[in-house]
Amino acid sequence: MDWTPDRKSKTPIYKQLAVSIENGIADGTFPADKPLPSERGLAKELGINRSTVIAAYDELESNGLINRSRGSGTTISKDIWGITKKRIPSWNRYIEAGSFLPNLPVTQRIHKEMAEHKLINLASGELSQDLFPMKALSDITSNRSFIGSLGYDHPQGNAILRETLSNHVKQFRGIETDPASILVTSGAQQALHLVIQCLLKPGDAVAIEDPSYHYNLPVFKSAGVKTYFLKVDKDGIDPEEITALYKKHRIKMIFLSPIFQNPTGTLLDFDKRKRVLELSSEYGIPIVEDDPYSLTSYSGEQMKTLKSLDRNGNVLYISSLTKIVASGLRIGWIIGPRAVIERLSDAKQQVDFGHASYSQWVANDFLDSRDFTAHIKTLVKKLESRRDQIVVSLQSFLKGEVDFTIPNGGIHIWCKIKKELNETQLLEESIKRGVIFVPGSTMGSGKGFVRFTYSRENEENIHKGIKRFADALNEISK
Repeated sequence: MDWTPDRKSKTPIYKQLAVSIENGIADGTFPADKPLPSERGLAKELGINRSTVIAAYDELESNGLINRSRGSGTTISKDIWGITKKRIPSWNRYIEAGSFLPNLPVTQRIHKEMAEHKLINLASGELSQDLFPMKALSDITSNRSFIGSLGYDHPQGNAILRETLSNHVKQFRGIETDPASILVTSGAQQALHLVIQCLLKPGDAVAIEDPSYHYNLPVFKSAGVKTYFLKVDKDGIDPEEITALYKKHRIKMIFLSPIFQNPTGTLLDFDKRKRVLELSSEYGIPIVEDDPYSLTSYSGEQMKTLKSLDRNGNVLYISSLTKIVASGLRIGWIIGPRAVIERLSDAKQQVDFGHASYSQWVANDFLDSRDFTAHIKTLVKKLESRRDQIVVSLQSFLKGEVDFTIPNGGIHIWCKIKKELNETQLLEESIKRGVIFVPGSTMGSGKGFVRFTYSRENEENIHKGIKRFADALNEISK
């Protein structure tokens, strides 16, 4: 076989070999009536490891191009050259060729473990079932008549819901807006995707926080957008770093989560918030404010979002009901200049023809009721109790081994492990012991961090989970 591996290529050698054999099958290099070389023989001929040949044959077999059996060796599939003359597409090649990138492998692993195994879940960034306002939502669907349309709704979202949202953000978030400046989305995640896909182009540079939830999103790379980092400390980012990034990289947009940031839980200092807006106006850089948690302040104080301080229309504001009501409602929104909202609305309509009318009706009636305020008060009280529990548990089981800042809102606590460790080993050992968390490397460039989320488990499970994590940390440190 005339083939040489390209060791400088980003494509694994086994995949290179699989492609070469597939081409050889197509052009007759490998006749249909003769078996392919044995794994050991081909490895020796090409001067590569046998495991590489095995992986290549596995790839070809999974695509239906070859058959393998003991005694008969490896043969070309009869479905290619036989009576049926059918070929199975090389789906793996299509998967790798797509421009929309997958989640990081460790993120995929965490999602898979959470879905398939019963673990104490300190990883998932959503509320537990008992924190959902189940009775209030059930009353809406049981006792009130659905007055909406089951056809396609307004591209920007139901007009009544957008009116309710404009009143909601004024009352609870200090934001003055009107329904025409609001787009209803399928949660904050879709809102972020729309902004990136519609308002940026390949090669553009943006600033994101480090660490941050946005750090974990492959959507920037999928869109060909370059990301540069604003380091987050106990008071949030340093606004003056925006100037440095703008002068060096001509950043086109800034993505911030200034209120109880994910994962650090930090609150961007008020003076820093004002300075960020000043710099935005000075350089003409729009800000995308992601605000899932401003209503979860444990002090009861209404948080001043960037959008509530914005007098020039520089801020695109994203929020949702995911972190404060129920993730399954899939109700989020973007507030911004009308021209921008119309552009994003057009793109959303191309994707899904607008948001589901039924969930918009439920969200509207809940936001417009007294139950919403009562729910938020109860939610904040319970989240604070869980926050207190995780702090006590960390101090009990990991005193002297981790550093952390106690958050005053939100659902996350960010911990720095003092000793050097293998992050993968720690995650695997923790999973073995029945607890899962988010390794810090998925959310930032720093080493030795972990994010615990305390909204998914009750106090008893939080205590058990931190104990299991501490045991796992001790085990890999031996």
